[in-house]
Amino acid sequence: MTAPADRDPIPRPADGDAAEPSEAEALGRPHRPSPPLGEPQAGGGAAARGLSPQRVAIHPRTLLLIRWIAVLGQFIAVLTVHDALGFDVALLECFLTIGALALSNLWLWITAPPGPGRMAEERTAIVMAFDLVQLGALLGFTGGLTNPFSILILGPVVVAATILSRRSAAWIIALALFVATGLSFAHYPLPWGEEPLSLSPTYVLGLWTAITVSLVFIGGYIWSVTDDSRRLSAALGETEAALARERETSAVGALAAAAAHELGSPLATIAVATKELKAEVHPDDPLREDIDLLHEQSERCREILAGLARRPAGGAGGAADPFERLSLTALLEAAAENHVPDGVALAIQTEPGAKGPEPEVARRPELLHGLGNLIANAGQFARSRVDIRLAWSEERVRIAVKDDGPGFAPQILQALGEPYMSSRAGREGHLGLGVFIATTLLESIGGRLAFQNRRGAEVFVEFPRAALASAGGAPKLDG
Repeated sequence: MTAPADRDPIPRPADGDAAEPSEAEALGRPHRPSPPLGEPQAGGGAAARGLSPQRVAIHPRTLLLIRWIAVLGQFIAVLTVHDALGFDVALLECFLTIGALALSNLWLWITAPPGPGRMAEERTAIVMAFDLVQLGALLGFTGGLTNPFSILILGPVVVAATILSRRSAAWIIALALFVATGLSFAHYPLPWGEEPLSLSPTYVLGLWTAITVSLVFIGGYIWSVTDDSRRLSAALGETEAALARERETSAVGALAAAAAHELGSPLATIAVATKELKAEVHPDDPLREDIDLLHEQSERCREILAGLARRPAGGAGGAADPFERLSLTALLEAAAENHVPDGVALAIQTEPGAKGPEPEVARRPELLHGLGNLIANAGQFARSRVDIRLAWSEERVRIAVKDDGPGFAPQILQALGEPYMSSRAGREGHLGLGVFIATTLLESIGGRLAFQNRRGAEVFVEFPRAALASAGGAPKLDG
């Protein structure tokens, strides 16, 4: 099998099942820049933390303003029809209905949470349901579905679909359908001059059909669009939080190295002073024991700080950290640490024909966290073994992570690249964000990912070799 013309030839593994795409074909698929990732197979990987996509909460002030506008608009509409147009309108019933909306708005204002607090979803859904019933009652007193303003039934449904969960929005849509159906049978005559306007039952049925179809289609469509946006925002937020945690860890390590460097001189002074005191104080003196203890503890502090200075965050005095750069195999071992469960074997192998020496890689949080999530996902579903294969040329590096489990679920294999793609998403605390986070992190440093099934699940990650060698702005602190 030959590599595409625009890449260096890198040795490929042996052919798998004939029905499965080859590695070159998988990596040759069109690349989506920084796509949201899905979760392969059924697991949430390392990102399953029991979080859920945030709903768009509404501030009571916004809802109060909208409802006061509704009160004013309804009041003006009724007076206009009665006084300006001279139609016979049931004023008492209409004003009582509008007054109920005004009173409910006063109650909402009195009981609203203070400060910047937002309303709970349950309470918001109750308010939406009340508005829908109130509007239905007002329409019932002014002609039912034959009233041109009956289209306003869509208003509460659109707001609910925008800010509520699927279950709450579905209840609001169902209530709207019930109200629309009731208005088609029970309503006051439409105010219309001296002689009432009589519409054909077929026309009324058409109005009912149009409104009910609009309620279901528009409500469902708006909920799907806004929920997808909320999920993407939550997934990107989780990705940024994961990367921030890795960078904070590196920053703390660098700070520890700097502290070790700065504290070295005072501790050396203490050690010298205690050594001189030991020489001057007689061994039988009661203070000798305390001086020995001070000397012992100062030496212990120097050893601890020296150990901190040798850790990966940086060296004292600006010396290069021996773990800041490491071999590709060592990086994979560090990424896989604690990510493969007991009873599952992990093998890291180099493909035959790799060109040149093994790449030296910068130890970066994006690499460790991204590859760690992929390995953790493979370890979750492997029956007994996870294989990591490495291949490289002068220009590119390829990493393949394969398990011997059931493979990616067919219904999500083609949709990988979207957040929350997991057969367990939403259950058992799994969000389906593990691979989303991994792909986002790896693509941020030039990686490209492809997924396929070949006697188990297989993930290919390909990097430009120069991208792995770069430190990429990882936090450093000179000693």
